Amino acid sequence: MRSFVTRPRAFAVLLVGTALAFSPLGGQAEAKLPADATGNPCYSPAESTSARGGQEADHRELSAAEQKAVEARTAELVAAKRARGLAPAPGKLAAANVPVYIHVMRSSTGAGDVTASQITQQIAELNQNFAGGESSAAANTGFTFSLAGTYRYNNSTWHRDGQSTTYRAQTRKGGKNALNIWLVNFSYLGIATFPWDYASNPSIDGIRVQYSSLPGGSSTNFNLGKTATHEAGHWFGLYHTFQGGCTSTNDSVSDTPAQGSASSGCPTGRDSCSLPGLDPIRNYMDYSYDSCYNQFTPGQSTRISNMWTAYRA
Repeated sequence: MRSFVTRPRAFAVLLVGTALAFSPLGGQAEAKLPADATGNPCYSPAESTSARGGQEADHRELSAAEQKAVEARTAELVAAKRARGLAPAPGKLAAANVPVYIHVMRSSTGAGDVTASQITQQIAELNQNFAGGESSAAANTGFTFSLAGTYRYNNSTWHRDGQSTTYRAQTRKGGKNALNIWLVNFSYLGIATFPWDYASNPSIDGIRVQYSSLPGGSSTNFNLGKTATHEAGHWFGLYHTFQGGCTSTNDSVSDTPAQGSASSGCPTGRDSCSLPGLDPIRNYMDYSYDSCYNQFTPGQSTRISNMWTAYRA
């Protein structure tokens, strides 16, 4: 999850089987989830939320035990599929073209709309970021994205992310390999579900993104389209680079240096842990400004491949 405000992206309330989010409005990220029109939390208990851009965490990270359970289950599923010839051979990575469905959740008066050009630019941004096109040090994950459809709705409750479980269940398109992006106006930059949640909650699978974070939008420092990249990273199964803090396990990826806390801005040279390596502030899974982001690592690419194989292939 990513959130606005001086920006650490909002974190995800990570429970096994949850989603992530971050907030885009500047100031401190809300520690309490907003309520929808019925007085219920906008985010279901099956989701975890993470925010980017706030001064305070609005989530809890996965516990070490929860993280260990996810890793063990993923390895088990990949091994089982490999034994049946349904997974890449050792040393090879999965690759796929992901169909993307965009849901523009406007208010009853049309507020929150985005242009077709912005949507085209957002798909292009995803393709560039996942192909490693922004840095010589970035990994090409092997995944590409194609716009499969754009849908526009006029509903003020949905526009502010109220009744989110209901509107996602009513509007989601495609199967487990399809990325659904709902563009809303809320106090986060974005929220995403994890791939291991799909089996139990397929109707809400996808990411919710602050509409003003698309390329050319009005979210200062967060309007280059990289909120969607961050949230898609979660959708593929990546944790924040600061997941687990200053531990050897950290985010379960070996080539992202351990990070004690989320970054804000683009603090070159930041080192929040005594373990080797500077903080990976340019990684899409930190909470840096959009202009600071430029890479996924080879280790993250391998993790995306394994998660895809286990839960979405």
